[in-house]
Amino acid sequence: MHFSQFGLAFHYPDNWSVDTTDAVGGQAAVTVYSPEGAFWSVSAHAPGGEPDSLAAAIVGQMREEYRDLDSEPAVDDVSGRTLPGYDVNFYCLDLTNTATVRTLETPDAVYLFWCQAEDREWEANSHVFAAMTASFVNELPR
Repeated sequence: MHFSQFGLAFHYPDNWSVDTTDAVGGQAAVTVYSPEGAFWSVSAHAPGGEPDSLAAAIVGQMREEYRDLDSEPAVDDVSGRTLPGYDVNFYCLDLTNTATVRTLETPDAVYLFWCQAEDREWEANSHVFAAMTASFVNELPR
């Protein structure tokens, strides 16, 4: 499937559901959920902001909810673009979970990517998350 609204465009699996309820007040945001509950999200923020502060704020919010959260800085290279952020691991309902938070700074916006899944789902979905991020990045103007 192809999503294209609010200036955000990417491909996602046919059996995943799209939620745009976070796209309020002029902020572009969309979350895509797997049938099992894993999710991938992208949001656009004003250009010129601090990408690391944005990513660190997400990790900070997660840390408030999950006290035993572990995080470490991480960087992905996607189609020749650098996406810095954090890898995160935590427990929820006695299950281990993994999340990644990445940012991409362009002249038009700072994009925030956030994906998360219970670890058994992570193995099955991490390549899907990567493909959605790559499709988004590849649709951006160069």
